[in-house]
Amino acid sequence: MEPISSTECVGEPGLVVLDIAAADEATAVAVQAELERWWATSGTAPVRRVPGRPGVTVRV
Repeated sequence: MEPISSTECVGEPGLVVLDIAAADEATAVAVQAELERWWATSGTAPVRRVPGRPGVTVRV
């Protein structure tokens, strides 16, 4: 993975959407909780599971 430069960072307040892919629901919830500790978020979002696909996704 390449490092993020300062020119790629958001310089002003605004909306950011994160799609999180995790192996299981507990991991997805733990990631959301950690994000809430560091930034103002929209709160815990529902965890989605797609039949036939491994893992879960969540959008924050």
